[in-house]
Amino acid sequence: MKLKLKKGLNLNIAGGLNSDTQIIDLNVGLYAIVPDDFPGFVPKASVHDGDEVAVGTPLLFDKNHPEVKLVSPVAGRVRSVVRGERRKIMRVEVEASDTAVESPELPKPTDKKSACSFLAESGLLAMLRQRPYDIVPNPDDSVRDIFVTALDTAPLAAPASVYSSIFGKEDYEEGVKVLRLISNGKVYISHGADFEYGNISGAEMVEVSGLHPAGNAGVQAANIAPVNKGETIWTLDIETLGRIGRLAKGQRNFETVVALVGPEVEKPSLFKTVIGAEVAPILAGNLGNTEHHRRIISGNVLTGNVVGPEGFLRYPYRQITVIAEGDDKDEFMGWASLAPSKMSESPSFPGHFLKRSFRPDARLNGGRRAMIMSGQYDKVMPMDILPEYLIKAIISKNIEDMERLGIYEVAPEDFAAAEYVDTSKLPLQQIVRDGLDYIRKELE
Repeated sequence: MKLKLKKGLNLNIAGGLNSDTQIIDLNVGLYAIVPDDFPGFVPKASVHDGDEVAVGTPLLFDKNHPEVKLVSPVAGRVRSVVRGERRKIMRVEVEASDTAVESPELPKPTDKKSACSFLAESGLLAMLRQRPYDIVPNPDDSVRDIFVTALDTAPLAAPASVYSSIFGKEDYEEGVKVLRLISNGKVYISHGADFEYGNISGAEMVEVSGLHPAGNAGVQAANIAPVNKGETIWTLDIETLGRIGRLAKGQRNFETVVALVGPEVEKPSLFKTVIGAEVAPILAGNLGNTEHHRRIISGNVLTGNVVGPEGFLRYPYRQITVIAEGDDKDEFMGWASLAPSKMSESPSFPGHFLKRSFRPDARLNGGRRAMIMSGQYDKVMPMDILPEYLIKAIISKNIEDMERLGIYEVAPEDFAAAEYVDTSKLPLQQIVRDGLDYIRKELE
């Protein structure tokens, strides 16, 4: 099956990887798991400062579904359970070291119940997402289909082939076997034309082409088999599928390949490390000497989290992007400058017509204003919905209109490109997140 998506947007940003970039092994001493990366997960600590943990030892569990865990990606000692206001758990930090603690044993799944328990106890269920609501899946739900994306179309993303240094075809096929125990329907794997593994046994293969967000699993699902009210689907990336398959063979593997990219990176690189790694060792020696401020993002420029040089690699653990902050830049006419170096999707700016790589910064480039119904969102969203009307329904908290306009199909990341081109400068991803949380609270 082939799927060609015509709508979308690719950003030409400097600092991308070369085709011959080699993967560098990097040992990091400190790791952290951040519960805010897992929407719908209400954390409660399973460990205390100073506890010794093994790979796979539960660090946090969900108050609403105690069987769903977040686990340690490395063996070592819990340095700190960091809390914020009202004792909210911000992150759990683990120092890597040799430890005598044994990893928890997990029986190989044989049916749906044992497969859901297998994923929940291992910490891997938290790396999946369910539609509706774009939250950590409920292991008790009936799952119509499961969608795996082996394609990342986000700005400056690494190709899916880099994960062949960690996982192979056998891992993916084992992972599909586990997911097929859970899915009442099919397990879809969407991939690009350069996918090197051919057909994965047990999965429905879909070749996808198109502009970003064609690589989003939810966008793929919306164009293959949309989710309707009362239905539940699960989504994940190919890396998580590999972890599931490796665990089904009795091995825990939380390794990941991180792309360090962006205009502020002297030499874009690939690093093999472990999820949740501290960012500083990855950045060390790879940023040029400069006096202007930088923004360090765990993820891509559209959906990533600002972490700073002392932060940690955040879910989905694949990319660090570094751009200029722009707050110390003095530019003639400011955001309205017609300089050809300014990246813009508006034909009012010369940069719109230039086929070159740009060096954008983090400035808003304009002010927030009333919503303009211009059809901008629809041009970059390859989904059969009316995004502008959906956003208006969310803002007005009209549940009936939200349902009618397709809220069950979407996630915040699906609106990232629309947020970039939005003339009104609305925080669309946060609006969608708030809308999903609101409707879930009202209806469940």
